[in-house]
Amino acid sequence: MDLGPFLFLAFLEGTVTAFVLALTALGLSLVFGVMRIVNVAHGEFFMLGAVLAWVCSSLIESSALAGFALALFVAPIVVGAIALATDWGILKRVKYNPESTIVATIGLLYIIQQLVLSFYGPEARPVAAPIYFRVSFPWFGYSGYKLVVAVLSAAVLLASWYGISRTRLGLYMRATQQDMEMAQAFGVPVRRVYATVFVLGAMLAAMAGVLIVPVQQAHYLMGLDPLLLSFIVVIIGGLGSLKGTVVAAFVIGISDGMISVFFSPTLAKILATLLVAAVLVIRPTGLFGEDTA
Repeated sequence: MDLGPFLFLAFLEGTVTAFVLALTALGLSLVFGVMRIVNVAHGEFFMLGAVLAWVCSSLIESSALAGFALALFVAPIVVGAIALATDWGILKRVKYNPESTIVATIGLLYIIQQLVLSFYGPEARPVAAPIYFRVSFPWFGYSGYKLVVAVLSAAVLLASWYGISRTRLGLYMRATQQDMEMAQAFGVPVRRVYATVFVLGAMLAAMAGVLIVPVQQAHYLMGLDPLLLSFIVVIIGGLGSLKGTVVAAFVIGISDGMISVFFSPTLAKILATLLVAAVLVIRPTGLFGEDTA
């Protein structure tokens, strides 16, 4: 096969990765940008979405599509409920202190991992794709489900953009991000905004986990890579910036796809880390971030 088909395949893989990564990183970006806290357990919300997708598919073995539809409904709600309990039971009680929340979410990470390990097991388990078809290109056939993943991720990103830029909740989120004390003075329910943002961030991660699990098998450690890549995307794109998140996700996703096809995934992670270092030196607020200090 010539170089061209390899490049095209790498571009397709990178594009799918970029859409899922943008969906995962957006939740972390909103929490980081609005609440000014680091949710180290964000990757575990992604993992829980994938594991719950396997549970739903096991409950409805006769229809992969029905199990997938159930997972898209159930997983974000269950993970969102866990996030709401975390906000009420932990984050609110430490008053959203950045240092305390890092320690608290590290603890939450290990608790979720151990619970999943105890009840789900250490095995990586496959989930059947809800639909199966191949798209024929001149050089090879490509999984149609992966393209469906990209389309569904893009739809959720568009819905998120509309919610952030065109609704009252989005206005409250942007006001809180700009100046929490001023927003509170003008009657914005900041604590409710915090809880809502944390829940939405977890639900986005869970949805990304559901979408990707037919491509990657579900296992209790699968949240580590999405967490690392989401941090990289957030730092490069800028805190709380949807545009920055999408642009950075495509830069990281497509470069990761290209480098992984021709070299190794490890080299892709090294170059992404070097890119983060360069962005922090040149523009500490990220490509599209704003200095609100």
